[in-house]
Amino acid sequence: MRDDVKANDSKAKEYKLKMEKEFLKKGIIISLLSGISYGLYSAFLTLGMSKGVWANLYEVSTLEIFKTTIILSILGAGINDLMSTIWAFIKCFKSGKLGDFILTMKSKPALAIIIAASIGGPVASVAYTIALKLSGSIVIPIAALNTAIGSLISVIVFKKKLSIRTWFGIIICIFSSFIIGFDAFDITNLKILFGIFIALIAACGWGIEGVIAGFETCLIDSDICILIRQLTSTILNIFMLFIILCIFNKDGIYIFKNLLFITITDINSIVFFVLSGFFTVYAFSFWYKGNSMCGISLGMACNGTYAFWGPLFCWVIVELIFKISGYSISYILWLAAILMAIGIFIIVVNPLNYFKKKEIK
Repeated sequence: MRDDVKANDSKAKEYKLKMEKEFLKKGIIISLLSGISYGLYSAFLTLGMSKGVWANLYEVSTLEIFKTTIILSILGAGINDLMSTIWAFIKCFKSGKLGDFILTMKSKPALAIIIAASIGGPVASVAYTIALKLSGSIVIPIAALNTAIGSLISVIVFKKKLSIRTWFGIIICIFSSFIIGFDAFDITNLKILFGIFIALIAACGWGIEGVIAGFETCLIDSDICILIRQLTSTILNIFMLFIILCIFNKDGIYIFKNLLFITITDINSIVFFVLSGFFTVYAFSFWYKGNSMCGISLGMACNGTYAFWGPLFCWVIVELIFKISGYSISYILWLAAILMAIGIFIIVVNPLNYFKKKEIK
């Protein structure tokens, strides 16, 4: 009888281990998809802020160049978040989760998501948009350092211990991000240097957001999380735009209304914001969900592949398809991408296990 119980216990443990591996594998795939979605969101956002009425806004604005860049970046981030909020609302509506969304808004985890969104939206997303506009796609790998920042924060806050192999893989990913970023680095170009500095602010903001949201997504459905996140970010971005315009200009209210109207109604550019908003929903929802399924460090490491996907999609979509120059990719970028893939592989699996299997055979 005891032998039967032991056998059943052994089978139960094997089944549990198998389910945990499947869950981890699914989390890794979701986290990798978030990186791809981030890349597409970055490309279409860049395109949206370069087409139609946007080109004229940068040229004819009576504001100073620096002020113009900040204001239009907040506006671009706000419109992108507005479009993604609509997509997130549609997603929750189709899955019948709007009732749960209303109930969730009264909970403490929802408050944590709102705090995370306040850091990741008006701070990180706007900084990222400013950096993209100033320096182009080379800032994407710099912003991807949120992987390392989030991992370090999770170690400090949650006392999570990482193996030497995992640390090694994370370091490889960070190193490859630096290679990609500094491939086009020019010490004499102050605009690029400033863009890189702003991108570091985005990395810090998203690193903090990833830690908070990754934990809270264990308690809240990821679709509801992203609706809370994008709705909060939209409101704060639009409100921040209104305040800054009123500070910079006496006719701030008029400019605010005029800017919103001409940009949202511009068919030549808004279609790209609709697309960037769509991929934003999946970039953040997959990011949140992936972090909750396979751990913050591993989830953010897989998400960090947008250091490669961002420049790639900007090159293909913005430069090759829409003929806007400045987004070409060098051979060093491809080498760094392979290096990053190796880093992720080392994080996910132990290469030594393959040699052990061969020895057993």
